[in-house]
Amino acid sequence: MNIRDRILVVEDEKSISSFIRAILTSNDYEVLIAHTGSEACSMISSHCPDLVVLDLGLPDMDGMDIIASVRRWTQLPIIVVSARSFEKDKVRALDMGADDYITKPFGAAELLARVRVAIRHTRSSSTSPSIAATGKFTAGELTIDYDKHQVLINGVNAKLTQNEFRIVSLLGKCAGRVLTYDFIMKELWGPQSKGGNQILRVNMANIRRKIEKNPAEPRYIFTEVGVGYRMIEGD
Repeated sequence: MNIRDRILVVEDEKSISSFIRAILTSNDYEVLIAHTGSEACSMISSHCPDLVVLDLGLPDMDGMDIIASVRRWTQLPIIVVSARSFEKDKVRALDMGADDYITKPFGAAELLARVRVAIRHTRSSSTSPSIAATGKFTAGELTIDYDKHQVLINGVNAKLTQNEFRIVSLLGKCAGRVLTYDFIMKELWGPQSKGGNQILRVNMANIRRKIEKNPAEPRYIFTEVGVGYRMIEGD
C-alpha cells in the first residue's frame, strides 16, 4: 500500500471545493473536505492531514481563527486560498502562521506548485539533515521513505496503515530522542486527544509485528517505560 499525502480542503462554496478536489485527486493526493470552520477544526485533529488548503470566509468563523488555533499545537502547513486580495489580509494571515496565500481566482498549475512546495518544506525542516537531503531515514534494515510514505524492511514494503506510518515517521524525524506518549498523541491526534495511551500502544504492537524480527526484543523502536518511545539513531 502506498500512502498518499492527505490534504484537507476547507471551503464553504461547493463548486470551488469540488474544483480543488478534482485538481488534487487527479494528481494522486487524498482529499478531505470541510465546509465550516468547526468541521475543519475537528477534522484537523481526527484525520491528521499533511496539509490544509483554507478559505478565510467561512460561514461560522473566520479562517484567521483556524490558523491561530492550529498554530498553538502544530506546524502543519496551511495554504490560504481566499478572495481577499488586500495586502493587509495576506500579511496578517502569513504573520499568524499561514505558509502561503493564493488569491482567487487561481489556476490548477499554481495550486499544485504551492502544494508541492509546502509539503517539501515540511520534509526539509526535519530535525535530521539526512532526511532533508534524501527524503529517507535508514537504520540497519529499516528505511522510512518520506516521499513514498512507506516503511521498508530489507527493501520490502512493511505495509503500515496510515496511523502506523505517521507514528514511525514522527519517531524517525526525532531519532535518538525519547518522545513522550503525550507529545506523540498531541502531534498526531491533536490537543483534544483523550483516552489515555491505548490507541498508541495498539498501533505500536502492530508496528513491531511488521518491522521487528522479534517484537519482544525490538531493534528499532524502544519503549522508555512510563515515558514514551525512542527510535534508534540512523546510520
